[in-house]
Amino acid sequence: MPPHPSPSVQQAREELAGRLRDLRRDAGISGRELAVRCGWSDAKASRIGNARTPPSDADIRAWCRACDADSQAPDLIAANRQSADSHVQWRRLQRTGLRRVQESTESLYQRTRLFRVYVSDVIPGFLQTPGYATALLSSIAEFRGAPDDVTDAVKVRMRRNAVLTNGAHRFSFVLEESVLHHRLCTVETMAAQLGHLLGVMDLQNVAVGILPFSARRAVWPMPTFTMFDDARVHADSLDAASTLTQPSQVDLYARAFGRLSQDAVRGAVARARVTSALAALG
Repeated sequence: MPPHPSPSVQQAREELAGRLRDLRRDAGISGRELAVRCGWSDAKASRIGNARTPPSDADIRAWCRACDADSQAPDLIAANRQSADSHVQWRRLQRTGLRRVQESTESLYQRTRLFRVYVSDVIPGFLQTPGYATALLSSIAEFRGAPDDVTDAVKVRMRRNAVLTNGAHRFSFVLEESVLHHRLCTVETMAAQLGHLLGVMDLQNVAVGILPFSARRAVWPMPTFTMFDDARVHADSLDAASTLTQPSQVDLYARAFGRLSQDAVRGAVARARVTSALAALG
């Protein structure tokens, strides 16, 4: 028997079912009429419409077609896949720890050509030194009660981060200035991390912007997120790392990144912020 979905996954399924029901109501047809148009039994239409059965991609396309709302299908299909992916990722994290989580994104990193990364909490994974990554992942493993495989997880992260020096990939980072001052490790480790960041800023395929404490902003500080081309977003929160693939969601994060990027300082001014944080370590 498949595991019962987590509350967050079930909520996502119910929200999807609610959107499907709204399409049917907007089309002015009954559940029975929708079933006839789709070639389904009344029971199947009811199970999908009440979140008792997750629909397939083909089911969603048929539902949208029956409601003369074909344009809605891509977003709804992405939402459906998103809830399923989140469920798998949660079980994987609980069972196998952090190393497998790092490995699970390696192929995604290889095929992505443009990375856009905004961080408000820690140095981005792409830019971390082994020492900083060890301190951070140790803290995460302890907090989450995950298996202690930090050493292996750091090795995988460093291997995965080799894409940073591959000119086929482009990176745009926007960091809150506070990230440069959050002390998650020893002074020596943080000094090495900030020095590494200064070196990375010289790479031709890497753009780093810093959002100063005192800058007047167009948008507010928000949770960390990473964009992979225009295809998906990984958005972090305390209880989960959500994978967002609906076109409307990706577009929303792209606009947010654009606004954040406009307010960031770059070049010599950004380097001065990093140097100042390095000097403040004493």
